[in-house]
Amino acid sequence: MPPELTDIQDQFALDPAQFIGIPIAIVGAVFLSLGAQFQSRGVAKVEANTNLSGSSGLNLAQLWSLLSRPSWVFGTLMLGLAVVFQLTSLGFSPIIVVQPLGVVALVMTAFLNARLSKVNLDRKSILSIVLCVGGVFLFVVLAAFTARDRPITEVQLTVILVILAVVLLVFGAGFIVFRRKVRAIGYIIGAGVLYGFVATLAKVVIKRFQQGDFEWLTLICVAGLVAAFALGGYFVQTAYSSGPPDLVVAGLTVVDPLIAVGIGIIVLGEAAQAPWWAMIGYVITGLIAIVGVFGLARYHPQIER
Repeated sequence: MPPELTDIQDQFALDPAQFIGIPIAIVGAVFLSLGAQFQSRGVAKVEANTNLSGSSGLNLAQLWSLLSRPSWVFGTLMLGLAVVFQLTSLGFSPIIVVQPLGVVALVMTAFLNARLSKVNLDRKSILSIVLCVGGVFLFVVLAAFTARDRPITEVQLTVILVILAVVLLVFGAGFIVFRRKVRAIGYIIGAGVLYGFVATLAKVVIKRFQQGDFEWLTLICVAGLVAAFALGGYFVQTAYSSGPPDLVVAGLTVVDPLIAVGIGIIVLGEAAQAPWWAMIGYVITGLIAIVGVFGLARYHPQIER
């Protein structure tokens, strides 16, 4: 390879092949957007048919009714495809590069929801979306130059599982005690945190398969993944009852990657070689995206006050 190309390649922390995960993650974001829109429509129809709001938690009858709604079933299939593409992208690239790309779904969902609901977004809502997308985009650009995939040790996996057990206990107990007081943003944050662990554990399972380390600890990892996915999915369906789908997607595509990225940086060491200025950049761009989410929760014309 000519020395000029070698110098260029050295500027990237990722191997060029690992950039394949980026377009795959973007395709997954498209399916995420479609899935959120259709699932939200299905939840709204179930609430209308049962004449009972699910804002404090969908009951068993409502959950069962969702299975008979074609829009919800189709949305679930779309989300299934989104998961497949997300897992594929994680097989190629570090979490902190591909996980934030789900924010592409926010732009699609915002336009789809505005057209289908015939509710135009105001300037403050649009600015909030720009902050979400802009913050995440800058984060991904920064991560592409400073992140690196690293082998996952048993100690790291144990730490992740212990943290997840605490998170599941806290969110489960919190829902039981405060569910009648929780608003859409609360369910969205809860789902985002849990899905962040889902992404991390999925990455762990993929890496351990690649490393040939599939044993009891990996099985516990799979069980934790399923538990986090189930509770997070319930929170998402409940959030649709008190918030528009673009707010739900905004929360998931910002909170989810921030949790996954935080674990990737702190526990898995994917940014261990990043310079100090990159770490400051992670914090600033993450804060920009978070401000966008709370702005959308406050100013979206469809949000319940």
